[in-house]
Amino acid sequence: MPVTRRAWHDGWWQRAQVCASPNHNERPDGNAITLAIVHSISLPPGEYGGDAIERLFTNRLDWSAHPYFESVRGLRVSAHFLIRRSGKLLQFVSCDRRAWHAGASQWQGRDNCNDYSIGIELEGLEGRRFAPAQYAQLAALLRALGRRHTLDAVVGHEHVAPLRKRDPGSGFDWDRLRRELRWSRARVPFAR
Repeated sequence: MPVTRRAWHDGWWQRAQVCASPNHNERPDGNAITLAIVHSISLPPGEYGGDAIERLFTNRLDWSAHPYFESVRGLRVSAHFLIRRSGKLLQFVSCDRRAWHAGASQWQGRDNCNDYSIGIELEGLEGRRFAPAQYAQLAALLRALGRRHTLDAVVGHEHVAPLRKRDPGSGFDWDRLRRELRWSRARVPFAR
């Protein structure tokens, strides 16, 4: 009989590389995970491939390493996942915990999206295109999350915090994501 690995262990997806962040806390009781929020990040902006994102999410960023880093000095943030441009997947926070990714936010009249969402960062810059490998990995991750949780929708940070945030922005192809997922428009509401 073949040995099979469980897909999830205590909220950690076994297909992701673990890079544990201390920036999380308990989800409020009774909050089912019903939302996935797509973000974009690059540090410094427009530069890809370094370890600055991991360092930011694990509170180890050298603020003096780049002039831009002074503008994020002292931030205590995280996401559940990061998808590199190559499609490589990292996980920072167990999905059973509340990652600090959306900030002041609201979806369909419900505040505090961190309480009931999964935060997924894409390595990229708002308004610019994302890599095909990122869409493939994002779709695989969302399908796995959808099997574990009752995800009602996947939206962008710009949709839950429109006065503060613009990511992932106009370069993100919601139609492509919907096609790859084969989900209804209701679950990917910003696809056409």
